[in-house]
Amino acid sequence: MKKILFVALGLSFACNSSQKTISQQIEPVNTSVDPMVYAQSITEAELKEHLYTYASDEFEGRDTGEPGQKLAVEYLKAEYVELGIPAAQSDGNYFQNVPLVISKLPKGSVSINGKEYQNGEGLLTFTTATGSFDNIVYVSYGIEEENYSDYTGIDVKGKIVLIKAGEPMNADGTYKISGSNEASVWSNMSESIGKRMELASSKGAIGVMYFDEGNYGRFKNRFNFMQSKDSGSMGLKDEVQNDFYSFFIDADVANAILPNIKSENTSKNVSTKLVLNIESDSKDVESENVVAVIKGSEKPDEYVIISAHLDHVGVNKEGEIFNGADDDGSGTVGLLEIAEAFKKAADDGNGPKRSIVFLHVTGEEKGLLGSKYYADHDPIFPLSQTVADLNIDMIGRIDPNRTGDRNYIYLIGSDKLSTELHELSEEVNKKYMNIELDYTYNDENDPNRFYYRSDHYNFAKNNIPIIFYFNGTHADYHQPGDTPDKINYDLLENRTRLVFLTAWEIANREARLKVDKATK
Repeated sequence: MKKILFVALGLSFACNSSQKTISQQIEPVNTSVDPMVYAQSITEAELKEHLYTYASDEFEGRDTGEPGQKLAVEYLKAEYVELGIPAAQSDGNYFQNVPLVISKLPKGSVSINGKEYQNGEGLLTFTTATGSFDNIVYVSYGIEEENYSDYTGIDVKGKIVLIKAGEPMNADGTYKISGSNEASVWSNMSESIGKRMELASSKGAIGVMYFDEGNYGRFKNRFNFMQSKDSGSMGLKDEVQNDFYSFFIDADVANAILPNIKSENTSKNVSTKLVLNIESDSKDVESENVVAVIKGSEKPDEYVIISAHLDHVGVNKEGEIFNGADDDGSGTVGLLEIAEAFKKAADDGNGPKRSIVFLHVTGEEKGLLGSKYYADHDPIFPLSQTVADLNIDMIGRIDPNRTGDRNYIYLIGSDKLSTELHELSEEVNKKYMNIELDYTYNDENDPNRFYYRSDHYNFAKNNIPIIFYFNGTHADYHQPGDTPDKINYDLLENRTRLVFLTAWEIANREARLKVDKATK
């Protein structure tokens, strides 16, 4: 699972803990076929055998683009070939190439009205930025909605824009966007940074200086970490090399550009002599998603995606291997077992009505890059025909901070877009598995923001219903101690079976899941 310290490049930067009442029964599927017959093919023994290989030292922590990750994708391909499950791509290639680039943490300075600010001191950027400007365009909150725009009467083409976090308020203390006491998505840091950057770019701006006093420390921590490790920032090649500049600035720099920025809400041109002199080295990185498919028997052009990320964080400077048995070896081997169960059903003439896509994504630890590439750049199957994504990221351990039955799973996002999906999920569990479904991290106010931190989010933002299956973090999260001997294989078996059974119901119900809570 990706850490949430910041949103790379600024371009891609849950509910309560009790179960909800079922308002209706799930739509029955073919009752002559008992899916538990195939779910029982998912076993502790096979999961353990896979994981002791996949999370072994030989795979060197599966860091994106490194030799260990190449061993991982070859292992996955070999398993699908042996199972007889074909590649998703029409040319028969199991590997979907994901073009990446890694940029070293840039060095240099920015001059504002003659005063020099070194990168990392009052302002932060993670990419090259060069050029001279005579003014900056202040666009207040940088928001545009149907009945509100900070861009009205302002030309930002070819300009650097200055934006502050938050959203406008009415005199009575309500929010202008929602017209109520409820804040909109623009107050959500995880979602709104990318929206602001993309909006500014669409208006013709070539860069953003973003003032978010409350979260500047998060960006600074990420910068300091990368600086101490002499590491680079990885991103999708098409996005990193688009010459769009993004800076995160503190209050001193923001007020040096526009005094009293906190109280100033009127968009306007600001006379500022700005000189950018930030440079970085970069290199291309070759990596790939692994994608296989079982075609549906009745609705082959509708797709249910089951996803897990194949990468981890590699080896540190001291030579310690971060095996990533739970993160996300557990999800990866679970996905292999789910694929085998569906193949057994298909071989018996009980294949799914809808197509099942088995999607192993790369670069999750670098910023959800593999899933972002699939969803935003090169979907192998149309997103408009994608019914749901069931994402598995860390399902082999127990959260030490959790109390109660050990046979549990955290569910995140099941109710965000589709009421039917949430109800189906709970009914499937009640019918077959009786695992405790814990919605603690589904809370909108959860500070961990897990909903935005794994690969399902790149589907959810495209209004595709998702469920994120997760066991919570532990002391070995992103540490060398995340090894296969610490996995609870009985729980891994139960949780994997639950995902399979949920996918079975989604794939075989007559009607496609309804999206009744679509995001903007």
